[in-house]
Amino acid sequence: MTLEHRRVVITAAGRDFGRTLALRFAGLGAEVYLSARTLEGAERVRGEIRDQGPDGVAERVHAFACDLTDPASIRAFAAAVAERTDHIDVLVNNGARYQHGPDLLSAADEDIVDTLASGAAGTVLMTKNFLPLLLKSDRPDIVTMVSGCGEAGHHRSDAHASFYAAKSAQAGFTEILSKRLRSQGVRVISLYPPDFDNHDPLSPAWQEAPRSARDPLTAQSLVDCILFAIGQSRDCFIKSFHFEQA
Repeated sequence: MTLEHRRVVITAAGRDFGRTLALRFAGLGAEVYLSARTLEGAERVRGEIRDQGPDGVAERVHAFACDLTDPASIRAFAAAVAERTDHIDVLVNNGARYQHGPDLLSAADEDIVDTLASGAAGTVLMTKNFLPLLLKSDRPDIVTMVSGCGEAGHHRSDAHASFYAAKSAQAGFTEILSKRLRSQGVRVISLYPPDFDNHDPLSPAWQEAPRSARDPLTAQSLVDCILFAIGQSRDCFIKSFHFEQA
């Protein structure tokens, strides 16, 4: 699959799965607008893409700082992207702070607020601020990495209840958005993975041996789900991916 001429925004791309997404999308030819909480984090991933990619790839990758807990920072990110392009084709809402701890009392109030702000309000505000650019595309897609913690009845994670709350908010937001934006041709795609193996996409393990049902879900499989969904004809609206957890 090639993503040439696709313009993709990815949040929280400075590490972990966001970095994986940025490396894979750029490797497939997309023009990538990646953000991280600090500009240094975003620039580091841009440098990795530049060092690993073909000549000219650096011109297709743009790095920005964006704090998903700060509405002004989100607005500034969207405005900066709008100065460089008249539309975007894919928005990937990947960013959300993880909070560990099954004990409700284990997290400080400030950490709970930060978790809810980044995952819930941050996702809503990112989508709101980038929607004008998406509506100028002839193939707009919004992809949100929700998590199994956003599924009703899920209880297998050791994540803090505030993380569950943030992910449930994302799930509710994307559910209504999918219905309300369909008439405008915008596909809203949500993924609900359990904990997964985010191995380094630059390592040989990315082209790994065949896996079995006993193996944990991998980042590679999640990226492939996203690529499959956005690669479908525009009459095909894949709303969500749900996964069994071993």
